[in-house]
Amino acid sequence: MKGTVGELGEFGLIRELTSRLTTTPAVRLGPGDDAAVVAAPDRRVVASTDILLEGRHFRRDWSTAYDVGRKAAAQNLADIAAMGAVPTALLLGLVVPADLPVTWPAELMDGIRDECQVAGAAVVGGDVVRGDTITVAITALGDLRNHEPVTRSGAQPGDVVAVTGWLGWSAAGHAVLSRGFRSPRAFVEAHRRPEPPYHAGPAAAGLGATAMTDVSDGLVADLGHIAEASKVRIDLRSADIDIPSQMSDIGQAVGVDPLQWVLSGGEDHAIVATFPPDAKLPARWKVIGEVLNPSALPQVTVDGAPWAHGGWDHFGGDGKNAE
Repeated sequence: MKGTVGELGEFGLIRELTSRLTTTPAVRLGPGDDAAVVAAPDRRVVASTDILLEGRHFRRDWSTAYDVGRKAAAQNLADIAAMGAVPTALLLGLVVPADLPVTWPAELMDGIRDECQVAGAAVVGGDVVRGDTITVAITALGDLRNHEPVTRSGAQPGDVVAVTGWLGWSAAGHAVLSRGFRSPRAFVEAHRRPEPPYHAGPAAAGLGATAMTDVSDGLVADLGHIAEASKVRIDLRSADIDIPSQMSDIGQAVGVDPLQWVLSGGEDHAIVATFPPDAKLPARWKVIGEVLNPSALPQVTVDGAPWAHGGWDHFGGDGKNAE
C-alpha cells in the first residue's frame, strides 16, 4: 500500500480495512450495511467501550500500529471476560489525520483482528473520521451463555481474593521504555500487547466467583471498586503475590520497588475475583488476600495497612502513567 489516508479517501480506507477482517459464527451480518447483526443466544448483550488517544495511551515511536490494535482490542475484550461473558464482537471508531500513511490504519486493523481471534470474537463494523490526533475507540460485545453476570458488588466477608494473569509487567515495561531501553523484551512486549486470560472470566463464573474485574488501573485501585460496590474491606498479602526475579532486577536498576508496579500498575488486564472460601480453584488462580467486614480502615489494605501509591486515574495528577 502506498499513499496517505487522505489520498485513499474515506470509502477507500473503509474498503481496505474491512478487506482484512475475518468472521465467526456469531456474526450474522458483518461490515457493509447500516449496522451489523450479531447473534445473542442468551438474549442479553454485555457491552463495554474504551478509547485510546495518541500521546496519552500510546506512542508511535514505542509501539507499532499492530501493537496498538492488539492493545485496543485486548483492553475492551478483557472487560467482557471480567463480567463472566464470552466476547463475540467488536466495533471500531477511528480518527486519523489525512496525511497518515495508509499502512498505519491497515496494520492497526490487523492487530485488532488478530486479538479478536484470540478471544473468539470478530470486528463487525465501525466508522472512520478525519482528525488531528489518532484516536481509537472500541466497543466490545459479549454473550453470557445463560449465566448471571459477575459484577463488582457481590463480594462477601470470608471470601478469598484470587488472581490469574500477569501483574506489574506492563508498568515495568513502561519504566523500561521511559528510560530509552527496549529490553527485557518480555516486559516491553507486555506493555505493548497485553495478554488477558479471556477464558478465566467465564471459568471464574462457573467456579462460583462472587465479584470480578480485570486489572486495568492497578490491582489496589480495581479491587477498590469491588470493595466500594460490595461494601467490604479487602486485605492483600504481599508475600503471596509473585514478583519475577527479572522484574526485581528492573526495579533495582531504576530505583523502584517492584511491588509498586504489581499493586499500582495497570494495563496487564489480569482477572481478579473473589470466591467463597471453599471454592476449588485451579492452579492458575493464585489466592492473594481475603474479604473482611468493613471498618474505619481504607477499603483495600496491604498486609493490614493502607497502600498509598494509588493507581491510574485519567483525570488525576500529571498523567505520569500515560505514555
